[in-house]
Amino acid sequence: VQLQASGGGTVQAGGSLRLACQASGHTFGSYTMGWFRQAPGKDREFVSAINFNSAHTFYADSVKGRFLISRDNAKKTVELQMNGLRPEDTAVYRCAAVYKTGDTWHEHISGQGTQVTVSS
Repeated sequence: VQLQASGGGTVQAGGSLRLACQASGHTFGSYTMGWFRQAPGKDREFVSAINFNSAHTFYADSVKGRFLISRDNAKKTVELQMNGLRPEDTAVYRCAAVYKTGDTWHEHISGQGTQVTVSS
């Protein structure tokens, strides 16, 4: 599967953005999909994930209650609705096929990211 993220931009604190990830390939529907982000000078950070049939969603504590992940297997897309954005949400966001070991999420397949900048 190949992945391409879009929808990033610059927004003021408190604003909203909706990120989209378009996948290609025949196996999208079998993957747990997610989003990671990386801010300058910081480690890559798990943001959110959704299982193959949308029955289960997962969020980092830092975004819980503000972000909402969804997917459409027919369109091969996964989206991240981001509300109540904060300056600390500024990062490059990248969608990925993900998996979890213990309490840690990992990227299995990832694509190019999209920049999100939140101004105060």
